[in-house]
Amino acid sequence: MTQSAQMGDGTRAVRAGLPEASKNEPTLPGPVFAAHFHLPGDVSGPYTYGRDDNPTWTHLERAIGELEAPGQEGVDTLVFASGMAAISAVLFSQLKAGDVVVLPSDGYQVFPLVREQLTAFGIEVRTAPTGGDAQLDVLDGAKLLWIETPSNPGLDVCNVRRLAEVAHARGALVAVDNTLATPLGQRPLELGADFSVASGTKQLTGHGDILLGYVTCRDAELTASVRGWRKIVGAIPGPMEAWLAHRSLATLQLRAERQNANALALALALRGRDDIEALRYPGLPDDPSHKIAAQQMRRFGCVVSFTLPTRARAERFMEALRLVDDATSFGGVRSTAERRRRWGGDDVSEGFIRFSAGAEDPDDLVADVLRALDEAAA
Repeated sequence: MTQSAQMGDGTRAVRAGLPEASKNEPTLPGPVFAAHFHLPGDVSGPYTYGRDDNPTWTHLERAIGELEAPGQEGVDTLVFASGMAAISAVLFSQLKAGDVVVLPSDGYQVFPLVREQLTAFGIEVRTAPTGGDAQLDVLDGAKLLWIETPSNPGLDVCNVRRLAEVAHARGALVAVDNTLATPLGQRPLELGADFSVASGTKQLTGHGDILLGYVTCRDAELTASVRGWRKIVGAIPGPMEAWLAHRSLATLQLRAERQNANALALALALRGRDDIEALRYPGLPDDPSHKIAAQQMRRFGCVVSFTLPTRARAERFMEALRLVDDATSFGGVRSTAERRRRWGGDDVSEGFIRFSAGAEDPDDLVADVLRALDEAAA
C-alpha cells in the first residue's frame, strides 16, 4: 500500500498533485500560459503544444487521480473545459454508429440534448431510471452503461458494483458521473467502473467561479481514446482555471465535511413538516436510497431535494430566503437553491426544490430555511 493510500482525506486533499519540493520554488507553481513550447530537433518530452498538454493540467490531473483512486497504479485523469466536455468526450470517443448506450432517464437535464446528438450519429440510445436496477432490463447488446449516482436532481442511488459486474459480463463499459458525490464521497473505479466522470465546477472546486470537468480511467487504451477526442475537439481548460481548481482542492475535505453536515441538519429539520413532500437526502436513515448509499458512499453529498405543494408556494419560499442564493448549479460554499422546474428539462413537479447546502453555520442556515418556509405558507 502506498503512502497516499494510507493518508486521510484531509491530508491527501492538501497535498494532492504537488510537485517535489525544490528550494526557492513555490509549493504549487503558478499557471503556465503557453500556446507552444521550445521544441528544437526531434519531437520529445511531454509538452509540445498547448492543446495537447500543459504543466498546470498535469499537476491538477495528478491531484484528482490521487483523490479518485488513492494508491492505485496506472490511473490517469484528463481535465476538460467543463463537465459536459468531459461527458461528451467519453460518449463520443467510445461510441460509433450502430452501438447502443444506456443513459439515465432521470439524470442531468442536458441528457435529452445529448440523446438527440447520439441518435443523429446513428447510435441507439436506451434509458432507464437510476433506482431499482432498472438498467438491467435494457443492457443486452449495449456498448456503454452511463450511471449518475446520486442522480441529479432526484437523488436516487444505484448499486454501482452490481451494475458494473453485470454490464461487464454482457460486454459493456461503465461510466459513473461522480459529480454530486465527489471523490471524497464515492470512488467509482474501486466499485468496478471503467470511467469516473465529473463536473469539477461543483463541490470539487466549491467556489462557483470556474467551469471544469474531468475523466479518470485506469485503462491506458481507453484513456488514450478520450485524450485523442480532447485533442481533436479542443475542449481544454485554461491554465488559470486549472490552477484555481488545484488550489481549491486543498480545502475540499474541510468544505465537504461542513456542507454535508449542513445538508443532513437541514434534512432532519425538514422531516415531519406538513408542507414538505418527497424529501430526499441519501444520508437520512429512512431515505429510500440510504441502504445502498451507505454501502458504497463515505459521504452523502451537500444536496437535499424536496417538494412544496405548488409553484407559487415554491416561488414565495425562494423569495423569502436571506442566506441562500437563487441560482443553478450546486456544491458551492454559499448555499444555493432553485425551483428546478423553471428549466423545463427535469421530470419534477412545479414545486420541486433542489437545495445545495453551503458552509454557513448550521443553526443560521436551518433557521433561515424554516423561516422562509413559514413565510411562504402564510
